[in-house]
Amino acid sequence: MLVLWDLLAVVCVLLGLAGCILPALPGPPLSWVGLFIVWAARGFEPESFGATAALVLLGVTVVVTVLDFFAPMIGAKRYGASRWGVWGSVVGLLVGMIWFPPFGMIAGTFVGALLGETAHGRTTRQSLRAAWGVFVGTMLGIVVKLVVSGVIAWYVLREVLG
Repeated sequence: MLVLWDLLAVVCVLLGLAGCILPALPGPPLSWVGLFIVWAARGFEPESFGATAALVLLGVTVVVTVLDFFAPMIGAKRYGASRWGVWGSVVGLLVGMIWFPPFGMIAGTFVGALLGETAHGRTTRQSLRAAWGVFVGTMLGIVVKLVVSGVIAWYVLREVLG
C-alpha cells in the first residue's frame, strides 16, 4: 500500500512542478500535498524530514502562492505601469494561456501590458518599460515557485527512493 501512496505523492510533486509554469495548476500547493502524502503514509515520522521541515515548507508554500499572485502587478507598478497596463497584462495572460500554453501566458502578459499602456496613451518607451516590469514580475514568480517546489520534490524523492 505504501507504494501506491508514494506513487500518488510523486504524481502530485510532478504536477506541482508543472504548475509552476502552467497557471491552471497550483504548483507549490500541489507539491506540498505530495509531501504531506509521504509524511502521512509514514505515520508522520519519515526518515528524511521531520515535522518542522514539513510545516516550514507549508508556510513557505502559502507565502509564495500569495506573493505569486501579486508579483506581476508589483513588477508592473515598479516599472511605471498604469491600471491599463496591469489589466492588459491580465487579459494577455488569459489569452496566451488559452491559445499558446504555457509560453503564451508569458508572452501574453508582456504584449497585454504593452497594448494596455499604448491604449492609455503612453509613449512606446513607457509602454515597453511597463511591459518589461510585468515580464520581470512574472518570471520572478515562476522562479520562486520552481525553487520551492524543487525543494519539496527533493524531500519527497529522498524519502520515496531512500
